[in-house]
Amino acid sequence: MGFLQIQFLNLLAILVIIAPSQSSLSATPPNFPVAKPRCADRCGNLSIPYPFGTTPDCYQNDSFFVTCNHTFNPPLAFIQDSSIQIIDISLDGQLRALQFIGGECYNQNGTRALSREPWIDLPISFTVNNTANKFTVIGCDTNGLISGQRLINRNYKTGCSAVCYAVDDLIEGSCTGLGCCQTSIPEQIWRVEWTLVSYDNFRNVSSFNNCSYSFLVEESAFRFSPENLTNFRYVERLPVVVDWAIGNDTCEQAQINASSYACKSVNSRCYKPNNVYGYRCSCLEGYQGNPYLIDGCQDVNECEDVYLNNCEKRCMNTIGDFHCTCPKGYHGDGRKDGRGCVRGGSLTIVILLAGLLTGFGLFLIMAITFWSYKILKKRRSNKLKQAFFKRNGGLLLQQQISAHGSILDNMKVFTSRELERATDKFNESRILGRGGQGTVYKGMLTDGRIVAVKKSKRVNEAQLVEFINEVAILSQINHRNVVKLLGCCLETEVPLLVYEFIPNGTLYELIHDDTTGFLFSWDVRLRIAAEIANALAYLHYATSIPIYHRDMKSNNILLDEKYRAKLSDFGISRSVAIDQTHLTTKVKGTFGYFDPEYFQTGKFTEKSDVYSFGVVLVELLTGKKPISNSVTEEEDDEEQGLIMHFLMTMKENCLKTILDPRIVEQDVKEEHLAVANLAKRCLNLNGRKRPTIREVAMALESIRTGDNPFYSERGTVESKMQALSYSETDSLVLNGVETASSSWTLNND
Repeated sequence: MGFLQIQFLNLLAILVIIAPSQSSLSATPPNFPVAKPRCADRCGNLSIPYPFGTTPDCYQNDSFFVTCNHTFNPPLAFIQDSSIQIIDISLDGQLRALQFIGGECYNQNGTRALSREPWIDLPISFTVNNTANKFTVIGCDTNGLISGQRLINRNYKTGCSAVCYAVDDLIEGSCTGLGCCQTSIPEQIWRVEWTLVSYDNFRNVSSFNNCSYSFLVEESAFRFSPENLTNFRYVERLPVVVDWAIGNDTCEQAQINASSYACKSVNSRCYKPNNVYGYRCSCLEGYQGNPYLIDGCQDVNECEDVYLNNCEKRCMNTIGDFHCTCPKGYHGDGRKDGRGCVRGGSLTIVILLAGLLTGFGLFLIMAITFWSYKILKKRRSNKLKQAFFKRNGGLLLQQQISAHGSILDNMKVFTSRELERATDKFNESRILGRGGQGTVYKGMLTDGRIVAVKKSKRVNEAQLVEFINEVAILSQINHRNVVKLLGCCLETEVPLLVYEFIPNGTLYELIHDDTTGFLFSWDVRLRIAAEIANALAYLHYATSIPIYHRDMKSNNILLDEKYRAKLSDFGISRSVAIDQTHLTTKVKGTFGYFDPEYFQTGKFTEKSDVYSFGVVLVELLTGKKPISNSVTEEEDDEEQGLIMHFLMTMKENCLKTILDPRIVEQDVKEEHLAVANLAKRCLNLNGRKRPTIREVAMALESIRTGDNPFYSERGTVESKMQALSYSETDSLVLNGVETASSSWTLNND
């Protein structure tokens, strides 16, 4: 007898002797019922639990009949009257059996010498386990096929091939096609048969292999060895795992009929099995025994079981459970997998200390988490500010400051935090006004200064250089009639510009709002007109780089506490090179104020600001809006707008009819006419025929000082240029050059 055969038979003996005892331990504790009363609960060394039995009154139905063959010593058990020997029955729904293997041997001349083709035919509710078993073929010129039927009454067929050309090809423990192959089987198989086919009747390998074998085997019970090619002919049976269940009904269906319901113990439950129809029963947690018997599931005394007792010191058994306790002088939960029992100390003190430590730990974790969040938030905020600063031209501004040094000392680069504090985080209640270029908020700096913070719209990245250059230029403007730019902030999503705060609103409100209560006399109007003309002339001529306002209107003329005019809102202003005569840009401005020539050509010149200023002069003369939303029947002549109406009135020599009633009564008719003639020249549709803003400023000064006849409709200012002198009242330092400001007076000869 070969070595492998002896080894295998020894293994079977161990399985037969030991496996039943292990099954008994796992399935039913000592002294618990296994079989029905007055029924045999063993066949030789095998425990036979109900629903299995060896006599008609002892099994649940015919599928669970077990033949106990006493001709063997010790007796052997078989499924019903078959040759399938049972070596273990588990109440978990499985049994292990020994099943014949198939084989085929050939002579040297290629004729078949031996053939054995076994099969399995299981009872109802029994199936071959498809996960624990493998169909296996051994041989070097072999194709093994397995076929049969499934519970759904469908046939199946599968198999594998094993070939080799020399013993050296074989690998110990490997069953992947070289001398040995394995394949899985479908689920729910109850009938099985397998056959072998040789490719060349072993003629090419007969020197070392002339037999092949096929079998179903429990995967964990077989390990391939090259010696199996020769010594496997002495092996007859191998273990296979079979699943079983009760009937064909589900749990819900079976529970309807209490008499046939198989889960008899009150401490049992029903569950649906895999790979087989029907249902199974099991004991509830904390109970052991046979769930198919009345009172079969009984409380387990975990305290007496070395495997179930999880207590370190004291164990107290309860129905279906157990509790662990600690003796006096110890504290803890008493469990081996818990805190156990620790000597010394009061449990209350320990719990208190544990609570304090836990609370402190949680507080520490929360504090660390909070500060980490704050730090990360601050870092993200700083990174975002840096990104905004770069996007809004901050680096270009820094280059300007570095290049011009002290020239830009008057402009401050504010932080976003400073301006958030100043405006109460840009509170809606701080809004002074909204315009096309942004929103203006009232704010107070930490030094007590009241400022106006303009939150601009996003700057076009293509115009960043131009934007920063203009901010730098505007910050250097130092004229009493121009709102001063104090600084900017570029680390926010949109740029913020900070101006001096002008408290008395706009010229537009003073002209058109009768509720102000301010006596808006002709002298005040003339002074304001002269101040704004001076400011515009300063921007056009007194700066190193001429600046065109491009949005000249009464809404952009602010009034300080003494009602002195302040030119503001340079949102769309543009600086030009000295040798340039115009800007070609997309048309921007306010309807009713912008130059028609600019509208048609897209070319903005200094005379375009002059036209807009002429509209403001007409507003001051008439007290009317350039564009009126409400036109009465009496105002039919104004349907084309204020400027058209004004020019028609001038043509008809009916100026008095359009003047503001608040100034008509004042005896300054010549001044009214002089200013009207000046406005008419400013409104000339041909820009070349308009006066320069410097000429306008000098003319207004002439009118204010009483030299009214000097400037008539047909007169020219050039003839009296020599009579004018220039006084330095303001100065501007640009690129290191001090430039004279814009106040002109008339010398009286």
